[in-house]
Amino acid sequence: MIGLSDVRDAAARILGTIVRTPTIRSEALSRLTKAEVWLKLDTLQVTGAFKERGAANRLALLTSQEREAGVVAMSAGNHAQAVARHASLLGIRAVIVMPAFTPATKVTRTARWGAQVVLHGDTLAEAAAHARALADQEGLVFVHPYDDDAVIAGQGTLALEMIEDIPILETMVVPVGGGGLAAGCAIAALGAARPMDVFGVEVETYAAMAQELAGVPVRVGGSTIAEGIAVRDVGRRPLEILQRHARQILTVSEHAIEDAVALLAEEGKIVAEGAGAAGVAALLAHPALFHGRAIGVPVCGANIDNRALANVLQRVMLRDGRLMRLVFDIPDRPGILGEISSRIGAAGANIIEVSHHRLHTSPNVQAARLEVMLEARDTAHGTAVLSVLDQFYTVERI
Repeated sequence: MIGLSDVRDAAARILGTIVRTPTIRSEALSRLTKAEVWLKLDTLQVTGAFKERGAANRLALLTSQEREAGVVAMSAGNHAQAVARHASLLGIRAVIVMPAFTPATKVTRTARWGAQVVLHGDTLAEAAAHARALADQEGLVFVHPYDDDAVIAGQGTLALEMIEDIPILETMVVPVGGGGLAAGCAIAALGAARPMDVFGVEVETYAAMAQELAGVPVRVGGSTIAEGIAVRDVGRRPLEILQRHARQILTVSEHAIEDAVALLAEEGKIVAEGAGAAGVAALLAHPALFHGRAIGVPVCGANIDNRALANVLQRVMLRDGRLMRLVFDIPDRPGILGEISSRIGAAGANIIEVSHHRLHTSPNVQAARLEVMLEARDTAHGTAVLSVLDQFYTVERI
């Protein structure tokens, strides 16, 4: 098993090839959790994610013969770009196998670093099998995204920097997919000035590490915005490290992940992908565990699709009442639309969208159905606007 010295050696080895990202205090999260919350912004790495750390360390350790042969990796996202970038910096050939369903933007970003992208298979498992076959056929070095000591040590440099910057930290809350980042952080935490609890975080639909540690069969599946940690087969090396050094693996709901992405964007002006925001989601979902403590949380990935980010923000606004979709059953008479819009405006809300139906959904020929999407300042304001409208109309919130 790797130790603290391996993480420190990795930090020295990759110095200058990755960004030493800032650690900032989050006023909003500190207030919500009644704790002191510090965010490590590895979203500021060149490729937008922490994966550069492990890739840089692993590739720096290649022998001259291995560099000449080149590397191969399997990934549908951040690991692909990280390996491609650092292979480019070292002048090494890189082959990246990506599943056929990989979005075109990720393929393009990976290829932009000079990597040869191979689209193969319908699943990550099929892509991984093909990558290993290419390694055997062409003598390439397979760079695993998390089940590799050098990769784990590289990822642990994130925690090393965070502890150096904020020595009062008592707890770290780290997203878990395959487990490489959490394992590296748990090793780095051994060098803290005081005992430190390390919590891992998984999304409920992909709680593979929690199930492995509990000794129960792994059952995962389903769609999630946290696709970066949607892993079925966790790493054996990370599993062993987390068995010894992690306090607990927490799980969070899809809604908690969405809330975390929205909070970071709105309160912190930080763009985070679902997996990158999982640690923040754990603070929101399990605040009692962290009350009164100094908490370090890596925000470890920013590669979220613009449309997905917009959808998340709107979904969260709908849930907390800042966006409301209202349905009115109204008399079909002149001036009724102006009357309703005037009352909404007088209440201080903003109309976003209007849909007026006479023929298909109205209860009778002398009535109409009106759907209005409006924006309120906050939850309390939305409730107040609805209360005003209830006094004059038959209105339902949907």
